[in-house]
Amino acid sequence: MITFACLVGGMWSSAMAEEGSGTRITILHTCDFHGRHLPFEVAPGDATSQTGTPRQPANTFRRAGRIGGFAALAGAVERFRQKRGSEHILLLHAGDTFSDDLLGNLTRGEAIIRMMNATGYDFAALGNHDFDYGFDQTRRLHEVADFPLRAANVIDEETQSSLFGEPFRLFERGGVIVGVLALGYHNTHETTAPKNVKGLSFTSGIEAARQYVPQLRKQADIVVVVSHQGTAVDKRLAREVAGIDLIVGGHSHDRLEPALEVESTTIVQVMSDTVALGEVRIDVQDGKVVAIEDELHMLWEDQFHDETMAGLIAEIRRPYRETLETVVGEAATAIAREYKQESPFDTLVADLLRQRTNAEVALLPGVGYGVTLRKGEVTREQLYALLPHPVKLATLELSGQQIHETLEQSATNLRAADPSQRVGGLIQTAGMTWTVDFTRPEGERVRDIRVAGAPLDSNRRYRVATHSGMLQGIHRYDQLSKGMDVQVKDEKVIDILEEHFRKSSPVSPPDSPQVTVIDAM
Repeated sequence: MITFACLVGGMWSSAMAEEGSGTRITILHTCDFHGRHLPFEVAPGDATSQTGTPRQPANTFRRAGRIGGFAALAGAVERFRQKRGSEHILLLHAGDTFSDDLLGNLTRGEAIIRMMNATGYDFAALGNHDFDYGFDQTRRLHEVADFPLRAANVIDEETQSSLFGEPFRLFERGGVIVGVLALGYHNTHETTAPKNVKGLSFTSGIEAARQYVPQLRKQADIVVVVSHQGTAVDKRLAREVAGIDLIVGGHSHDRLEPALEVESTTIVQVMSDTVALGEVRIDVQDGKVVAIEDELHMLWEDQFHDETMAGLIAEIRRPYRETLETVVGEAATAIAREYKQESPFDTLVADLLRQRTNAEVALLPGVGYGVTLRKGEVTREQLYALLPHPVKLATLELSGQQIHETLEQSATNLRAADPSQRVGGLIQTAGMTWTVDFTRPEGERVRDIRVAGAPLDSNRRYRVATHSGMLQGIHRYDQLSKGMDVQVKDEKVIDILEEHFRKSSPVSPPDSPQVTVIDAM
């Protein structure tokens, strides 16, 4: 039996909104920082990383300027606390918090946790990238945090219970009880090195919600699920589990403006990289939700700022400034990170690895974090935001059939009929051209594969360049773990890339497209 005996923010027994009165509660929310803590330049048409397909919500920026960063975020949060009253506000985060960034690597994630503590977060879900430094470090960061880091569907195999304790909190705000439940990413083990999640199991968030929501519903006036599952799975959650008033989403980096309404549940999400703050206003009368309004606030540097936070950021960065801010080269033009289509940045890296090893083709994962490199000087910190993990250069031999199956797996990852089976972005390639046709059935979507202009020979073996993460089967690329003549070099991919920028600037991405994507929409 599940019991709910925890309350943050005040004393209560069976508190409800005062009979006959109405109260407005404001939920402020963020998601998917990926370690981003400074503002960055954008222009109209730019976007954060997950863009480029007709099925993806419009994530593009609508004006030029500097956006994001914790100084802007903290300034916006403080403005709302003054406007709405802090006693009526909750600040929530939907995961992927402290890694995928050079400062994150240097502080093992502690930098962002310190900034979140100073901002006054109340509760956060654990995302898949929140295990990038290993389970033990996640545990330590949970102890550093002044707020709970939770996920109902991330199970500690030693205790057979949800990681770090009960995955919910009951908060009192203005006499209203808000129940908040956290859900993590069910496919986390397929997105990181196995050693990072040893001792953990990742289960269905929807099944976990079926367990917790009915009991939470009995105790709270408002039920909120903070979910790092992605919008497609959140929509299914709303359809299949009754009693959820609000889902604060993450993982898919969607700009849900306005919010989605599915059954009787509102679903919100605010992109990534600290570029936006979500605001949800919930009116409660006689213990029942009577209205929900939502708004998304873009965190332009010229509109929001907090000097105290700016000072904290400078203090945290001070011991590492030389490492972070060293200029390693120059970009001849903008070099973009894409996710669900061919990515200029990743094609550049793949081709660099292919040439360095004299391989015929290169295969790299499609990943959904990072910020486009702008034309001009490039710092080490900017490179690491796109390639933060210490993966090593690797080579192997794969048959043409194995290469074909790997490309098909990428197509399935993107468009599996069951949204809970989707993982990773479009695989990134070099030395080959191919077409993926999403109008065709699963398993028959990839065609016209050519290597150096010649049709792929299913029976021939090809020399392939990749990195050590791919060899471990991330994103279900099992064929790479079955390759022949596997060699892992003692060279980090990020070091190879930095060397290229130092020696070959200004750097441009390859100008010949590798992939043709055909979509039904």
